[in-house]
Amino acid sequence: MECVGVTMFLLMFTLFQIIPGTDSECTECISLQPTQHGKVGDSMLLKVETHFNVRNVTFQGSWLKTNPNNTLLVTFDNNNAIRNLRLKNSPELSLPDVSLYFKYLDEDTQGEYELQINIIFPGIRSPVAVTKRVTVTVSVPVSIPVISKTPESELVEDRDNVTLTCSVEHGTNVQFKWLRNNIMVGPSERHTFSQDYGTLVISPVKKEDIGQYICKAQNHISSNLSKPTELIVFYGPYNLAVNSDQGRKTEGMFIVNPEELVFFECIADSNPPNTCVWISKTKNGTEVLMTGPRFEVKPYELPQGKEFLCRAFNNMTKKQDETKFTLVMARLDTVMKTIYRRPMTEQRGLHRSGHEDATEDFGIYEFVSVPGKMDSTQASCRSLARLDSVKDLHTTIYDVIRHVPETPTLSLLK
Repeated sequence: MECVGVTMFLLMFTLFQIIPGTDSECTECISLQPTQHGKVGDSMLLKVETHFNVRNVTFQGSWLKTNPNNTLLVTFDNNNAIRNLRLKNSPELSLPDVSLYFKYLDEDTQGEYELQINIIFPGIRSPVAVTKRVTVTVSVPVSIPVISKTPESELVEDRDNVTLTCSVEHGTNVQFKWLRNNIMVGPSERHTFSQDYGTLVISPVKKEDIGQYICKAQNHISSNLSKPTELIVFYGPYNLAVNSDQGRKTEGMFIVNPEELVFFECIADSNPPNTCVWISKTKNGTEVLMTGPRFEVKPYELPQGKEFLCRAFNNMTKKQDETKFTLVMARLDTVMKTIYRRPMTEQRGLHRSGHEDATEDFGIYEFVSVPGKMDSTQASCRSLARLDSVKDLHTTIYDVIRHVPETPTLSLLK
């Protein structure tokens, strides 16, 4: 009896083979959703929408699973359907719309399916051949993903690589996404991913990779987020600078009162914090004064124009940087400030004498000098206004400011 059943099935399949024709006359007469997603254990209906009166036509055809294996599932005509009973979990066909119904989905159900059907419309002798395809996915919901990091030891900028792996205990057809501080991480020269994005390799790590990483695992029917994983990178020093709350700083120079005790701080962007060394520079060489980020100076014990250097070293990155500054002693409340202004009449005279840019010189000039070998009180407005005289004074001028008033006046500002 089993042999007879198989023979009858093959005979019906031979009779129902699609007769060659064209589907150009009936491209929209049948519609089928091209992709459908299901969950293991659920049912699924591959719904076929027919846009004609199925009772007024003659049709015959078949459903096949074309991938991963080319397998005949069922053949049919207007009144009959013959299933392939040799298949486990064989789907059922509903007539007359020829929709395919899976009562129970398992992972073997996943694949690509094809509907082939011949239709003879009233008044048309030749059958119209129509083919529709649908992809079916069957997934297990994803569990909460877990991130692992290799290596687990500390990471040093520009030296080490790191691999972050996201995995789930349950779930199929899983794709992964990565977020750093809630911002999506994408491919770059230093960031590479596995095909499903489950593995992220950063080579080499840099300061900007620091942050909290979260992995999102998802498939067609579910998604879940991992717990945050902190990525710490040792870097620096960057942007090294010396600061002080006392005195005045300009272009690598600190000007402080002679009797004042001054504190300097060596600051840099670094992880971990740097080891700082304070060094004084003289004609005979250098001298290490102390270590630590904070430096105490008594200007009255130092010669004029003393030069110092702060050197910062990161014990983890093995990188260092240094910055230097000059310490000048001067009473800030008595530093000479000379305000000089060229009269309009003088400008006009210069203009008439051929100096076309004389009007650009108009303004208020503020000269601030620091006592050097020559006492600042000996520097006159006239000598400070002439650059040639400055060289002869042996006096440091550390700031020159030009102000242009909105309304010119012939008087000197005090």
